[in-house]
Amino acid sequence: MKTVLAITCLALAPASLVPAAAQAADAANPTVVELFQSQGCSSCPPANANLNAIADRPDVLALSFAVTYWDRLGWKDTFAHPAYTARQWEYSKAAGRTHVSTPQVIVNGRGVLVGARKEQLDTFIKRFDRGASGPQIVASPGQVSIAKAPSRRPANVWLVRYDPRSHEVPIRAGENGGRTLPHKNIVRAIHLLGKYNGDAASFTIPAAAGPYRSALLVQDGPGGAILAARRL
Repeated sequence: MKTVLAITCLALAPASLVPAAAQAADAANPTVVELFQSQGCSSCPPANANLNAIADRPDVLALSFAVTYWDRLGWKDTFAHPAYTARQWEYSKAAGRTHVSTPQVIVNGRGVLVGARKEQLDTFIKRFDRGASGPQIVASPGQVSIAKAPSRRPANVWLVRYDPRSHEVPIRAGENGGRTLPHKNIVRAIHLLGKYNGDAASFTIPAAAGPYRSALLVQDGPGGAILAARRL
């Protein structure tokens, strides 16, 4: 195990959080599964495989965020970006933690687990279903609308661009040197579109470039619960 600035390559134990009472995940309201991983972390390939296995489920929005803090081990992750590392830190700070780790999975912004634990991942996808209380997202060409919902503190509205294709990446150095790692649903950009405070709101969505797909996340502040999500 390597430790640098309170960053470890082993994920945290699950958070003890209260699950939603009602099940609501479907193609229009998918459960958001975010994997924070790095090609430079030897513990990450099993977690990548677990995410790849659920990447095409209609009731799940599986997103792979490549972080930057293991680039120093001799291999620079080909998909990593500081914004993805910052997003993981937001989750950590919101929960009162003082470090981040890989491979870490966060389900609907609430359930935290080691990404390599497949059975626990399946359990968390059910346990941390958002229920039926989130605001409705309606998508139309070039625009999304979020319906009025009970008044709440301002939430962040995120546009995520991700690549649904399978990429076989040869790793030539570092802890995974000599291996070829498959990746799917790789996040390529994340943009903060604005705020949502419970009043009906609309946002302009530029067309995605090339093969990338888009998704909208409504999140309860930095590092908070995912209130609503939709593929666009």
